[in-house]
Formats: sequence, structure tokens, C-alpha cells
Amino acid sequence: MLKLHTIGGYDEVGKNMTALESGDDVLLFDAGIFLPAVVGVQEREKNPTEKWMREIGALPDDLYLDRKGLRSKVRSILVSHAHLDHIGGVQYIAPRYNASVAAPQFTIEVLKKLMEDNQGEIQNPLISVKPDNSIIVKGKENYKVEFVNITHSTIQSTMIAVHTKEGIVLYANDYKFDNSPILGDKPNYKRLKQLSKIGIKALVVDCLYAPDDRKTPSEKIARGLLEDVLFTTENYKSGIVVTTFSSHIARLKSITEFGNKLGREVLFLGRSLNKYVSAADRIGKAPFSKQVQMVKYRRQMDNMLKRVNANKRKYLVVCTGHQGEPGAILDRMSRSQLPYRLSSDDHVIFSSKTIPTPVNVESRAQLEKRLKKFNVRIFDNVHVSGHGGREDLRDLIKLTRPENIIPSHGDWKKTKAGMDLAIEMGYKKNYNVHLMANGKSLVLK
Repeated sequence: MLKLHTIGGYDEVGKNMTALESGDDVLLFDAGIFLPAVVGVQEREKNPTEKWMREIGALPDDLYLDRKGLRSKVRSILVSHAHLDHIGGVQYIAPRYNASVAAPQFTIEVLKKLMEDNQGEIQNPLISVKPDNSIIVKGKENYKVEFVNITHSTIQSTMIAVHTKEGIVLYANDYKFDNSPILGDKPNYKRLKQLSKIGIKALVVDCLYAPDDRKTPSEKIARGLLEDVLFTTENYKSGIVVTTFSSHIARLKSITEFGNKLGREVLFLGRSLNKYVSAADRIGKAPFSKQVQMVKYRRQMDNMLKRVNANKRKYLVVCTGHQGEPGAILDRMSRSQLPYRLSSDDHVIFSSKTIPTPVNVESRAQLEKRLKKFNVRIFDNVHVSGHGGREDLRDLIKLTRPENIIPSHGDWKKTKAGMDLAIEMGYKKNYNVHLMANGKSLVLK
């Protein structure tokens, strides 16, 4: 008997965690955090504990497994990619289990960086897997687990396929179908087709943008948007500040290349940027790292920004803070807390989209209000998403032909849109497409 337990990420965007129960074994998919809960966390708590993270609602409620008597059956935590809403809870949750942590190489390196930041270390075995490779997870039975390469907004993102006696469970958080990625390989369509022929018992699938009637554009479109902004405006004497997702290694590659083309020295400011670029560099996936100067310490940053402020046209500044996070570099610039003085000659480029949660939307709005007081030129949404839209979801369902579909990664509105599409394609509600909530279970018959 196969049973899925929907622990987190089914009532909200974030703290993703799903448990697959097969006989006497349990495998966990992801262990993410709820990002709005940890906004400004470094200011409030330098080294957060598991207890504290649970109190602020940042972790998925995996205590559910204790209540169900399943904790001792957990054999492995399988992490799909390096975003915090999928990996951020691992360092707090993993020590509760006698289980390995298996993830793509980049994700494992990011996890190590996260633990360094918190001065913590887990004793669980860490298994680093190259995309499009597999491992064996041993329990009462043995399970072949494949990490199938997919495209997303960070490198080495994967769909996880667990082979069981009753069929394959395919965990597909997060994904897009990008056939022209700037960095890394395109999706492994061939393997997904092969898995479909073997038989996919259940598809757990990202529905963040299932309500949107679109196919998500390639990252090459974002690169083109950036090029337009950087090369078709009068920026020869302007300060240029770009903010984007620190984990978006392909985007950082494009920004660096354009900065070099403009003849500017490229600076990466902020601990988060340093964390992700260093992790990518460790596995040879940051080809631009020697072309940028990374600055993360306060005194070093102040000295550097004084130099930049004196000759803005010489530099291109890449910094944290695209969501308006308190304490991030752009937030502090907007509050005049750093030696860089914003002015009407400055171009502030948001190569990002606001994550659709109330906290982020409000923080981002307040940031923009402060920036506008300096009369800076703002270029917003120079970005394409890493998540598939409704038509990508349709293509994934056609490609994989799962027996059952479990919409995930969003609140009710988002997961219901995923269910509605499946029904449109011939699935039946509560029979082979299932709208779940946190803390629920589903027997896959």
C-alpha cells in the first residue's frame, strides 16, 4: 500500500514537505521553510533553534509523523533543489530522523553553507547526486530514487522519481520547460517519457501559477530584457544597481556578462549572494565568479560603497533586497544607512518578481515608496518566472500520464486551479485528482 501525507505547502506558498509511506518505510520529499515568517530573522535571532523556528511558524509540521507513529520509519529526506522553501528546514528537521539527506550537488553545497551560517551541523549522512542519476534508499525494502533534471530558477533543479512495487511516485516541485537555458541542460523529456511507460502512480505537482493562462518563457527572454534595459538607456554616467534572487545563478551570469560588456566592475553585495555563488563555485557551476568581486562583511562593504559612490559610472552593483526584506542591502540603501547615496541619475533594476504573499507585497511596496523619494529610475519585473503556468502543467500531465494527480505548492486557489485543469483533461475529483491540505493523508489505490 502506498500512502501520501501532505505535511506542508498545501495551504500556503512555502514550507514544502510531503511524505511517501510504502509498507514499513517513509521517504520525505523536501523540508522547506515559510519565508514570510523569517523576514528579518537575523535581526531577531542570530542562530535560530528548531524550537524557535517552530514557534514562529517557519517549519512544516513534521510532528504529524510522530502523531501517526511514522517517525521511526523515515529512511531518507529527498530534496529537489536549493530554494529555501524546499531546503531551508533541513538543518532543523533532519536531526529528528535516523535518515540520510539526498539532493543534487548544488543543493548539498547550499545546505552546508546554511549550516555554516547558523554555526550548526547535522549528523545525518549527506548524499550528493548529479542530476539525471539515481541512488538506492534502503529500508525494509530498497527503493530506486532518480533525480531527473528539470529547469527552474536555480541550477540543478530536479524532479524526484521514487520507484516502488506499486509504481513510480513523481515529485515535481518546482519546474518549468525551458528549452534554451542560459546555464545547465534542458529538461530530460526522454527520461520523463520512459518513466511514463513504466507507470507513474502519482504526480505531486507545483501549481503556483496554475491559475495563469500561459506557458512560462525561457530564461533567454529574461536575458534579453536585461540587455534592453542595460544597453538602451542613457546609463553611461548613471549608477546601476541590480537586485535579483541570490540563488538564480543563470541570471547572475547574464548580469555579470553585461556588466563586463559595459566596461564596469561588477560587485556582488550581501551574504546571501556570497552563499549561493560560493556553493555554485564549489561544484564548478559559477563560470563568472572570477569576474566579480563579492563583498559580505559590513566594514568591507562600507569602504567599497564609498568608492562606488565617488565614481558610480565605473561600477555595476548587484545586491540583495528585491523583496524589500528588512536589513537587505537595497533596503538599507533606501533608508540612507549605507555610504551609497541614491540620486536621480541612478538606475535601480528589479530582475525579479514579488513573491505573492501579503508580507512580501507590502514590504516591496514600502521599498519602492522610499526609492521614489530619491527620484531614481526604477525598472521593475525584468524577469521571467521559474514556475510553469497552466499550459506547462497541461504539457507535464500529457508527458507523464500519471494515474493520480496531487496539486501542491500553493494555497487553495492555486491548487484548485491545478485540479480544475486535471478535470478538464479527463481526471475525476477525489478519484484520481486529489485536492489536499496540510496534515492530511491519501491512500493511492
